Amino acid sequence: MNRRDFVAAGTTLAAAAAVTDFANPLHAMPAPSTALSDMTDSSTRATRKILIAGGGFRTKFIGLMAQLSGKARPRILYLPTASADSEQGIISFYQSCAPLNVEPFVQRSFIASTSQLQDWDEVLLSADGIVVSGGNTLNQQAIWKAQGIDVILRQAWDRGIVLGGASAGSLCWFEEGTTDSRPKVLSIVKCLGFLPGSHSPHYDAEPGRRPLYQKLIGNGEMKPGYACDNDAGLYFEETTLKRVVSARVGAKCYYVDRVNGRATEKVLEPEQI
Repeated sequence: MNRRDFVAAGTTLAAAAAVTDFANPLHAMPAPSTALSDMTDSSTRATRKILIAGGGFRTKFIGLMAQLSGKARPRILYLPTASADSEQGIISFYQSCAPLNVEPFVQRSFIASTSQLQDWDEVLLSADGIVVSGGNTLNQQAIWKAQGIDVILRQAWDRGIVLGGASAGSLCWFEEGTTDSRPKVLSIVKCLGFLPGSHSPHYDAEPGRRPLYQKLIGNGEMKPGYACDNDAGLYFEETTLKRVVSARVGAKCYYVDRVNGRATEKVLEPEQI
């Protein structure tokens, strides 16, 4: 594999981002450009699916992912790159899957050739759903690009494998968002860009998230996008928002736009799952 540049330039708060106004967050959003591959002809591929939560992608969300796969007993893969393959996170994933009729398995990213005998595509493309862990989004993106996992995830998306996760596992699918991946302060991180616009997880759980997200969108440093409370999430087909869901009463999602140089926040009321 050829060496790749895997840390995007201009990822600090001072970096300016082009502003796109999305008039209605429940309508299709324009697909962003991507360096990973050309868009596949929609007539020759499955429907692309992404299910995210602001935090807490546990049994109810994994159960919904299983339903969206359309399989009687889907294979659900856990990809804990952002958590440095945390053993506790892996145990929690298996515990969340235990009540469900799914086949859970894990793909670590910190591997060795002597023990990892299947290539990334052999493992990831064998799944019906892929749950991405929370953790350090910046490190996740760097490792995925260095290993070529980002390219395989794009193939999985094109094949209709349901992608998802919470925190770093929700942020990673958008063009950009706010992250705690760097020292001292929240900052901007550039991600895969499967979904256009920006994202903020943990909207109700971490005090700095909401004001920073509104500030960055209001002053044009970040594109408009979606924010999710912990236990609340969004389901996209292609780049169209299809469902707003919640595993906890009171948890909501939001669309944050820029209107006349100021951030506006629209509540997206969820259905309970």
